[in-house]
Amino acid sequence: MSSLRHPVGPQPPSVYWRRRAVVGLGLIAVIVVIILIVVRPGTAEPTGSGEPAPTASDSAEVDGSEADDEQSDLDAAAEDAAAEGGGAPQACTSEQVQVTPITDAESYGPESQPQLSLSLLNTGSRPCIIEAGSDVQEFLITSGPDRIWSSRDCQVDPVAATVVLEPGEERSTPAIPWNRTRSEPGVCDVQRTPVPGGGATYRLSVSVGEFAGDGDRPFLLN
Repeated sequence: MSSLRHPVGPQPPSVYWRRRAVVGLGLIAVIVVIILIVVRPGTAEPTGSGEPAPTASDSAEVDGSEADDEQSDLDAAAEDAAAEGGGAPQACTSEQVQVTPITDAESYGPESQPQLSLSLLNTGSRPCIIEAGSDVQEFLITSGPDRIWSSRDCQVDPVAATVVLEPGEERSTPAIPWNRTRSEPGVCDVQRTPVPGGGATYRLSVSVGEFAGDGDRPFLLN
């Protein structure tokens, strides 16, 4: 039984062009496959040392460690400065501050009122802080064992004040007048009794909180 076959002999030119196109496309496909095998897209080139490149988290850990080291160095420097006296002033101690009573004269005429004040002197080698307002000051006048007058008796509107004393610095309070009368704690709305003059000796002592004055200051009332 016979079958149909392609005729033998020369083919039309279009047939040869189609064959050449098919062969060319095949070669191109083979070349593309080879390139894809040799050069794999998305794969990073290996480093020279063979170790993986550092990630962002690795860099963050390194930077954080360096920051911690720098902060430790700063803290150590601050501690050294404080140890050398470069830190914030500390509270004054009684060994560091000298409190002295002051009067504006040694004797007063019959019509003169003594002006009372005190001074604070830092005798230490470092600055210090002291509460030195009128709310903690006391001016006390005595005559022998007799308590004559105190600025704390019936005090009006005391004021708090924080003072920083540098080494060797001396500060004085504003003067307050004494009207030459007696006073008593809690006895305010009464006529106060004048003290005698005629050459009588009185003594002024002072204190600032827990800081007692250095001795007392004698003066005469004529």
